[in-house]
Amino acid sequence: MTRSLVDIAYVRAGDKGDSVSVGVLAKSPEYYAQVVASVTPKTVAALYGDWVQGEIEVFPMPNIDGCLVLMHDALGGSATNTLRFDQTAKSLGTAILRLPAIAP
Repeated sequence: MTRSLVDIAYVRAGDKGDSVSVGVLAKSPEYYAQVVASVTPKTVAALYGDWVQGEIEVFPMPNIDGCLVLMHDALGGSATNTLRFDQTAKSLGTAILRLPAIAP
């Protein structure tokens, strides 16, 4: 059975202008390596496709068993200017939990 990140992690997200930041935190320290293996610029770009026009950066944060994902040019202008329906950082952050949990 394939697990998704929703089974091993939770997220917190925010936006500022046209950038989105998402913290992906392992539910338990033993899941941290899977979170880092699963959340990469490549996997995040594949998940969002053309929605994220700019650079995607992922910063591992082993001290809190998580990682920070920064997506630039990700909201179609900004949360208040976009023509997308409900595509603020909170929506985009929750979608990350759909990524498959990859073994390190």
